Amino acid sequence: MSEAVLSVRDLVAGYEPGVPIVRGASITVRKGEIVVVLGPNGAGKSSFIKAIAGLVPVSGGTVLLDGNDITAAPAHTMVRLGLAFVPQTENVFPLMSVEDNLKVAGGILKPRDIAGRIEEMYTMFPDLERHRRIAAGNLSGGQRQMLAVARALIVHPKVLVLDEPSAGLSPKFVSMVFEMLADIRKAGVTILLVEQNAKAALAIGDRAYVLVEGKDRHEGVAGELWNDPVVAELYLGQRPSRATSGGAA
Repeated sequence: MSEAVLSVRDLVAGYEPGVPIVRGASITVRKGEIVVVLGPNGAGKSSFIKAIAGLVPVSGGTVLLDGNDITAAPAHTMVRLGLAFVPQTENVFPLMSVEDNLKVAGGILKPRDIAGRIEEMYTMFPDLERHRRIAAGNLSGGQRQMLAVARALIVHPKVLVLDEPSAGLSPKFVSMVFEMLADIRKAGVTILLVEQNAKAALAIGDRAYVLVEGKDRHEGVAGELWNDPVVAELYLGQRPSRATSGGAA
C-alpha cells in the first residue's frame, strides 16, 4: 500500500466562530490516487476541501501533507508547500491570454524553468496551445477548466485539489474534464476531488468518501460505491430495501 500524501484527521472548520460546517471529518489520500468526496447538497464538501487549502478557518483537527503539518498555513503559501487548489469558479484570469495565465501561475518556479514547463502543459493539453494567444474569458467552459488545471499543475504539486470541476458544463465538456483527470492520474499526479456528478467521479476514482453534515460517514473503493445501498441512503436519502439490509426492521 502506497504512503499517504495527504492525511486529514478530525477536521473542524467554518466561517463563523462556534458554527462549524465541517464537524470532525477525516480522509487519507495516497500517492497516485484519485480520491473522491461525495455527499448531498449542504454536506460541507466544498467547505471541507477549502479548509484543507487554507481558505476556511480551521478550529480543530490536523492536515498533514507529506507528513508536514499544514493546518495553520495561510492559503497563499499552500502552492509552495505542494498543494494546488482549483476552485469551482474564478479559477483563471479572463482578460489574460492562455499563455499569460500560465506564466503568472508559474511565477514561483525558477525563471529559467517557466518556458519549458509551459511547453509541457501544452503537450498535456494541446487545445491550450492552439489557443495560447486567446483571452481565457473567450474559451469554452471545458477549455477554461483545462487552463485552470494546467495553472495548478505547472508548479509540480504533490496534491491537486479540485472543487466541482464539472459544474455548469455541458455533457460533452463534462466527459472531457473527467477524461483529462483520468489522464492526469495516469501521469502519477495525486488528486482529491469534490464532485456532485457521483457516477462520473466514481468511474475515474480509486477510493471515495461520503460526507454528511460535515462528517465522513462512509468510504470504500470508488468502483463499488455506486451500487452500495449505504451510499444511496446517505447520499440520496434512500433507505436500503429489506432484502438488501438483511430484513432488519
